[in-house]
Amino acid sequence: MEKTFRLGGIHPQDNKLTSEAPVEIFPILPKVYISMAQSLGAPATPVVTKGEKVKVGQVIGKPSAFISGFVHASVSGTVTDVVPMADLAGRKVMHVVIDVEGDEWLPEIDRSKTVIRAIKASREEIIEKIKNAGVVGLGGAGFPTWIKLSPPPGKKAEFLIINGSECEPYVTADDRSMREQPEEIFIGGEIMLKALGIAKGFVGIEDNKKAAIAKMKESAKHYPHFEVVVLKRKYPEGGEKQIINAITGRRVPSLGLPIDTGCVVQNVGTALAVYDAVQKNKPLVESVITVTGKCIAQQRNFVMRVGTSFAQILDAIGGLPVEAAKFISGGPMMGKAVANVNASVLKGTSAFLLLTEKETKREPESACIRCSKCVQVCPMGLEPYLLYKLSKNGRGIAELERNDIQDCIECGCCLYSCPAHIPLLDVIRIGKSTALKDIKSRAAKK
Repeated sequence: MEKTFRLGGIHPQDNKLTSEAPVEIFPILPKVYISMAQSLGAPATPVVTKGEKVKVGQVIGKPSAFISGFVHASVSGTVTDVVPMADLAGRKVMHVVIDVEGDEWLPEIDRSKTVIRAIKASREEIIEKIKNAGVVGLGGAGFPTWIKLSPPPGKKAEFLIINGSECEPYVTADDRSMREQPEEIFIGGEIMLKALGIAKGFVGIEDNKKAAIAKMKESAKHYPHFEVVVLKRKYPEGGEKQIINAITGRRVPSLGLPIDTGCVVQNVGTALAVYDAVQKNKPLVESVITVTGKCIAQQRNFVMRVGTSFAQILDAIGGLPVEAAKFISGGPMMGKAVANVNASVLKGTSAFLLLTEKETKREPESACIRCSKCVQVCPMGLEPYLLYKLSKNGRGIAELERNDIQDCIECGCCLYSCPAHIPLLDVIRIGKSTALKDIKSRAAKK
């Protein structure tokens, strides 16, 4: 029987239009725009200058803080600019612009398709390789992977969970990766087990991915440290706290972290990036991205270089469809609207989704009918209607904190389920941001 998390959840239409589209190699385009903000935390500091020649895999940005990450050239050529540019939300972020000249990689990077099974690196070497390769979580947050694999003093990992649920509608990057590279995913998992010093791992996959489940179960026969767990198709099954609860029955405490339950959660794409970093000396310079939408003629999954602009993607699929009204980086539930089409693909970009006006149009807001649907579907057991009122009316940071606003994972279940079409998440997100700023301000004064 499929497992699932205990509280809330919804069942939006899958729209997995690209599930049968094999992963293709996206063409290398004449120019890339590589953001220095590729991970959660501080942006990297550029270490190249205008006019400098670079090769694929060469470091072009170094971490500027503990939570930061290395950034590497995803193409070979000449650096033509190091300049602030607008990201997908329109915010100015430092970018390195490279004109492509061929495709020359650093010689130490193994680009062969040969699967390397023996893990020779020590725990310390594994952590260092992952850090130097700039590997970050590819499930959305972009948290530096080496930090997750280095629990703080007093915290001990018991289980590694590889998250293959991919509960977001439309997105199929992980699904295709599990079908096409199951062994590399398990080897990446074994590497992370070694880094954590533990011997038990799970791979959680939603039950709507029958082919991926079959492939992973077959491959798991050779990797006895791992168990493939079939999860019920329910959003947001792929949330860290939800998948931990579904697989282990444990609950992350309020304001807590997954490690507080003895669990470390890593995405399928992250497992592949760890395999590449440790076994192939390959930095994270490309990843699988779904290009989809009902208004697109051909649904595709691509391996795409970091720094490819969204405008370049549109050109590659034949231009902007007439019916397209909104661009989303990621899925429709937790993805980000693309305000600047010249923004570029990041390490953690999972999809480029085009939606029509019919799909994005919001119905007029009406009065709350106190149906409690938002409470019923909240996977964190919160009261979204109350958080909405407190945030909208400015009732004070303390009251927001008392009602656990920081536990909101911004999944959108409340907004999706509200029959009155109240913009619950939009307002809660503002309140959450305000409360977080206040917490940081108080901490800085101590």
